[in-house]
Amino acid sequence: MVRNLNHDTFLVIRYVKRRLTVLIDIDGKQEWRDCIDVPGVHLPRGYYFGTSSVTGDLSDNHDIISLKLYQLTVERTPEEEKRDREVYLPVVDNLKLPGMEAPLEPMSGLALFLIVFFSLIALVFAIVIGVIIYNKWQEQSRKHFY
Repeated sequence: MVRNLNHDTFLVIRYVKRRLTVLIDIDGKQEWRDCIDVPGVHLPRGYYFGTSSVTGDLSDNHDIISLKLYQLTVERTPEEEKRDREVYLPVVDNLKLPGMEAPLEPMSGLALFLIVFFSLIALVFAIVIGVIIYNKWQEQSRKHFY
């Protein structure tokens, strides 16, 4: 959406009270549209903000003209201060990632019994078929016409 435009595009990333929001202005009209709004984001302190305008094999490069970083002053309760200091790894509350579904319920006793029972029947059937094929092969290997 930002390729080959005749005007600059802008991006605002805001992190206030454990809420991460990203706003974009790609029309050049100073009208901000929501891109992402994620509540419950816990970011650790003491890290740095970095950007890169290089993308892979440079088939699509972007110029970062300027960065403006502000530290917002937000009133916090002592409990919020303590909770924010204890964050060591970035965490998002209630975030469902692909492949992170709820664990499956354990199988019931009947289902487990049926699986074992039919597996044993299939194993016995395979052994019987193997013995029959082996006997036929032995019988054919004894018959020689001279």
